[in-house]
Amino acid sequence: MFSLKNIPNFLTILRIVLIPSIVLCIEIDNQQYYWIALFLYVTACFSDFFDGYLARKFDIESNFGRFLDPIADKILVVSILIILIANHLIVGVFVYPALVIILREIIVSGLRDFFLHSTKTLLVTNLAKWKTLFQMSSLGFLLVQKNFETKLILYLGNLGLTFASAITIYTGYIYFKKNLKLF
Repeated sequence: MFSLKNIPNFLTILRIVLIPSIVLCIEIDNQQYYWIALFLYVTACFSDFFDGYLARKFDIESNFGRFLDPIADKILVVSILIILIANHLIVGVFVYPALVIILREIIVSGLRDFFLHSTKTLLVTNLAKWKTLFQMSSLGFLLVQKNFETKLILYLGNLGLTFASAITIYTGYIYFKKNLKLF
């Protein structure tokens, strides 16, 4: 039976299930499909917010959610970055901020795996949450950039991605500094 405690897990699974549809819409390379991709992407981003909010508010966190939620987030971000690069929606020097974000996701996943059986938990900062907001927003702009004659949307997306990567570097430094004692 479906209950309140299953909603965060459902939202996490939904986020993963939406990814192939988002990628397919981008691959079709059609203005209408870019809007569909954006809608699905925004849905996935909101599911990320709501699953965590509900789990904390109603104290219904689960081992399944603790395991799969960060993986779903990373799969979403890395998939979108790679498909945007592959379809030349992120080009030139702006590939480097995307690379910084992808590398950070891999490193943090490795650290989480390393500490999986530890009684210690890795500390996350509020700034990292802001980084996620900038990152997700900028990817949304980049998804629909071809739908506008003006380059403003492209510039906002690239600027946001660059800013998110700078925050990524800074929060990565803080993350390692605060958690260094766990090694």
